[in-house]
Amino acid sequence: MSEVGCPGLSASWLNAWLAAVGATVLSPRLRLRWTEDAMPHAVLCARREDPLEILACSWPSCAKLNDLPIRRKWPNSRDLPRHVSIKAFQSRAGASRSHPYSWTLSSTITDLHIDEKGNVAHGPFDPPVPRGLVLHDRLCRLRADSRTDVLRESLEGSAKRVKNNGLGFDITRLGSSADEADKWIDPVVETLAFFGLALLPVRGSGTDARQPKSIRASTLQRGWVRDNKPGEQPRFTWPAWREPLDYAAVDALLDQWRPDQTKTWGRYGVHGGWRSVKYEARGSSDVTRGFGSQRID
Repeated sequence: MSEVGCPGLSASWLNAWLAAVGATVLSPRLRLRWTEDAMPHAVLCARREDPLEILACSWPSCAKLNDLPIRRKWPNSRDLPRHVSIKAFQSRAGASRSHPYSWTLSSTITDLHIDEKGNVAHGPFDPPVPRGLVLHDRLCRLRADSRTDVLRESLEGSAKRVKNNGLGFDITRLGSSADEADKWIDPVVETLAFFGLALLPVRGSGTDARQPKSIRASTLQRGWVRDNKPGEQPRFTWPAWREPLDYAAVDALLDQWRPDQTKTWGRYGVHGGWRSVKYEARGSSDVTRGFGSQRID
């Protein structure tokens, strides 16, 4: 089996973990494992082929990105702005039901919780950003270069960052409190991270805030876990594993792995786990979103 180490995709970096998984989504021929170093990183694997070449050949074209069901306008359906009405969601879901990338809709919004204005809920990996840019707008603005040498630099961690807000939740795009407000991202990592969302559908419990006796919203995205501590917000959890797994196997692993049952990790080949840490606003006017990480002991 041919392997390519990706020291630029650290398991402790949430967007890098999503990106590594996203590579297997783009190409079923790729498999993914994580090194067992003190700081594990991704390793892309393939049978008798160069994983980098496979990834480059699988890279989504502009035409494919423009044909995703989450774009603002879609044939024979209502528009999808940032605030999506229940009718617009139903219209788009029906129109894109047989589309191979219909998961882009279910991994970002859900009609299983409706807010006071009749809008559907967004998942935590689809946060609000300035100017009302929807997630599809942000994805298309990345313009990642798919040449093999460019991909190699990103996977090695040596690629130059560009001024861009990316998908809107990577903590590493932010500078320190003394820095300017510019955001800097790696377009390759951000693009791959988007496709990693394919494994993370958004769900809810059928709550409707328009009803006078509606219960508290319980929208969750796969991988987000509610702690038992009072007032504790859900946190995303993710594992690192030693065996090369394809997309379907990673999907199955996420069904079985339990972050709070560390004694059972070994039976699934898991040797590390992390949970998200939410960015703390600097003030009431700070609307920045971002997730860091904390290792699960």
